[in-house]
Amino acid sequence: MDERAMIDLHTVPLWLSLPVCFAGGLGLGFAYFSALRATADLIVTGGRPILGLALTLGRLAFLGAGFYLAVLAGGLALLAALAGVLCAKALMLRRAREDNP
Repeated sequence: MDERAMIDLHTVPLWLSLPVCFAGGLGLGFAYFSALRATADLIVTGGRPILGLALTLGRLAFLGAGFYLAVLAGGLALLAALAGVLCAKALMLRRAREDNP
């Protein structure tokens, strides 16, 4: 096996890569939506706009990098990561609705 085949993410079996990508998507989603909430709180409270801009650019870059890593593992891995992000969004929305009835 040459070095290209050893570092190619397509050689990882699906039963291993899909749960890892889903868990990574959950982590990405929680980080993204936590940063989004912090940005919204900064806007509402009249906080520093530079911090809000940094949070916005950081969360978009983090999400893009995470999806790029997932796409290196294939289309199904990308869909699993997206499903993780969407599940994190649903969980965070449910928690926000329970906190503010």
